[in-house]
Order: sequence, then structure tokens, then C-alpha cells
Amino acid sequence: MKRYVVLIAYRPGEWEQASAEERREYFDAHHAFERYVDEHGRRLSSGALCDADTATTVHPGRSDERVVTDGPFVELAEQVGGYYDVELPDLDAAIAAARLMPAAYTVEIRPVMVIEGYESV
Repeated sequence: MKRYVVLIAYRPGEWEQASAEERREYFDAHHAFERYVDEHGRRLSSGALCDADTATTVHPGRSDERVVTDGPFVELAEQVGGYYDVELPDLDAAIAAARLMPAAYTVEIRPVMVIEGYESV
């Protein structure tokens, strides 16, 4: 099994403007994605993210000199609104799962890197 993070991007305001029927379609698509992953691998975690305007960005630099600003790092037409951390057999399976997401989403699939010698504490 390979581990992937599936990032979900959407246009701001899309959810707030969606009708009850459209919201049901979003939920149904997420459930289809989750069923696919459960049948072919496993879900490790997932979550919805608050809008980008609630972000706090810590900019590069030495520890005591790093600048902290409110808001996202860059202005985007789309913003990451959620993620799934999953294990699936291969990229083809991850793509098949991503295709089940709502059609309005841009979905980015990233393999999780294993760094030799590093273990999280």
C-alpha cells in the first residue's frame, strides 16, 4: 500500500451558495470516495479546513526572526478546503477515488514521503 494525501480545492463561497440538493450531491460524492477507499485501502484521517482568510502564515527565516501574518501565503482563486490521508494500492487507485469527488473540486493527490532516519515523536 502507498500513502497519499488528497487535497480538495474549491472556489470560496461555493458551499455557502449551494442549494440543499447540491449539498446532498457533495455529501454523496464524499461518501462514494470514502467507500472506494475503504474497499481498496484505508482512510487514516480526513478533515474540512476553515476558509483561507482564517489562516496564519509563518514566513521563512531564523526562529526568532520569522514573521507571522494573518491570512494565506498567496491569494488564490481556489483554496484548499479539506484533505484525506489514505492508503491505497497505487496512484491509479488514488486517481479512481479522486474522480468520485464532486465535479466542482480540483483534487490534488500527493504521495507521502518517507524520510530515512526521521521518526515523528
